[in-house]
Amino acid sequence: MTTLILIRHALNDLVGKRLAGWMPGVHLNTRGREQAAGLARRLAHVSLAAVYTSPLERARETAQAIAEAQQVPLRVREDLGEVRYGRWEGQAFEDLKKTPLWPLVQRFPSRVRFPEGEALYEVQHRVVRVLEDIAATHPGEYDVVAVVTHADVIRLAVAYYLGLPLDLYQRLVISPASVTILHLGEEGPRLVRLNDDGPVWVPRPKAEEGAQQKASTVTTEQV
Repeated sequence: MTTLILIRHALNDLVGKRLAGWMPGVHLNTRGREQAAGLARRLAHVSLAAVYTSPLERARETAQAIAEAQQVPLRVREDLGEVRYGRWEGQAFEDLKKTPLWPLVQRFPSRVRFPEGEALYEVQHRVVRVLEDIAATHPGEYDVVAVVTHADVIRLAVAYYLGLPLDLYQRLVISPASVTILHLGEEGPRLVRLNDDGPVWVPRPKAEEGAQQKASTVTTEQV
């Protein structure tokens, strides 16, 4: 069983204002740097095997804070990058809401291809593929891996592992610097936490949990 801790990058000045996409030079702002440092503290007691990140600056800066605190490798994966929004990239949300495509994005996103960009089903495919590859690289029963990426990327991945139709993926909320935890194992995927900003708990594997239940002790580890 591999535990994936999916982390949305921390705040930058474009969040909620413009669709950053793959724009270069979008860095964490002061609050974002504080959030990244807070993430490193929240995860201080988690023994991470590695930290993977999107190549975009806001994700790499968030991931760097975690990797440096843990003294583990920081591995950049292109397929963890943001949705390629094409001509929408960099535009203000207020302007995008006036476009004919916006209602379709909200109601029927599985049919959407962004102008000169990706289709959402393509994004979901590439993200699941890279997460499965990461899990295969860290297959140990106690392996925990942090993956720093973007809101839509995390929502699409969670929707896949929950069997949620792509058209409903926007019902999932993923906030900046939030933690979402997935267990990937032989018994199938398990969603442990979603959009969490509190102390992180990673449940122990069932074999250890069963032994602890017999001893009437705590079955989870705060990390």
